[in-house]
Amino acid sequence: MATKLLKALKREIEVEGKPYMITLSPEGLKLTEKGKRLGKELTWKDLVSGDAALSSALHASLASNS
Repeated sequence: MATKLLKALKREIEVEGKPYMITLSPEGLKLTEKGKRLGKELTWKDLVSGDAALSSALHASLASNS
């Protein structure tokens, strides 16, 4: 049986040689460059509904047009 996520859980990960902090909470997840405050946030609701993929595709489309 899995343990319920009742409070925030922080872990350090490395992506392309850079350290990041990932925080998993009951509300969603947040990925922040280590030492910084602002980062990417994603709610579980957006992830499950597919809104996260739609948002990602929109940002990619806008970036390729500029």
